[in-house]
Amino acid sequence: MVVIEGNLSSEQLQFFDSNGYLVLESFASQEEIQSMRKRMEELLDEFDCSSDTSVFSTKNQQQTTNDHFFESAEKISFFWEEKAFDEDRNLKQPKQLSINKVGHALHEKDAVFNKFSSSGKVSSMLRSLGYQRPVVIQSMYIFKQPGIGGEVVPHQDNSFLYTEPTTCTGLWLALEDATIVNGCLWAIPGSHKNGLVRRFLRDESGVHFDKPSPCYNQEDFVSLEVKAGSLVVIHGDLIHQSFENQSSKSRHAYSLHVVDTNGCKWAEDNWIRRNVDPEPLFSS
Repeated sequence: MVVIEGNLSSEQLQFFDSNGYLVLESFASQEEIQSMRKRMEELLDEFDCSSDTSVFSTKNQQQTTNDHFFESAEKISFFWEEKAFDEDRNLKQPKQLSINKVGHALHEKDAVFNKFSSSGKVSSMLRSLGYQRPVVIQSMYIFKQPGIGGEVVPHQDNSFLYTEPTTCTGLWLALEDATIVNGCLWAIPGSHKNGLVRRFLRDESGVHFDKPSPCYNQEDFVSLEVKAGSLVVIHGDLIHQSFENQSSKSRHAYSLHVVDTNGCKWAEDNWIRRNVDPEPLFSS
């Protein structure tokens, strides 16, 4: 009999190994969801629109990556939707409906988000996946705003958060129901088995991909529609994406990316260059 450490069953681990993703329904309680959503409302209310912010776009990532983005690795920073502004650079709607995401250190800098990120159930699940000394390397609150919520093009998380050997896992928590209509995740099952396609590098000239993106057949993707409270576990090499939200409903989510620090090395040419090493969730 194989003894599995952590809270995932052998069937769940087998599904994850085969498909590169796993949906854990009701992972977060209603209390946890409401707590995080309420806290984000407070952070948005406190946010000064006139302060230094930038647009976030996966279509124009090289052009929209700047110092504000780099410094967000250890801060709580706000990023606008590409379609939030009119021709005169004025917001077309309230700031609460104009923000693309908040990142990338909510898990460190805010008590409410830290509580979930460092919870026993998150650590237990990571133990199931074989992590020895995991750290949360980034966190994001993603809004997918009604009508303007931007597309996230097909990508692999290991491209952006590279370790040698690769160890990144994405944890995507739905804070609202995610449907085809409001921009749920889509993934190519089993695509993680083909390995890492390209890397997103940072050097003295800024950031760039080392190779062009392959062309993907949209028929290969499956939709991952989930209810609020569901956690989608995403292998670092899984090809996944989401489309624009053209509906009248938002699709809030809280996303964590975890890497191991035991027996592997964080790449110095990743976009994240921290001044202080992150604290591990546990050490086996």
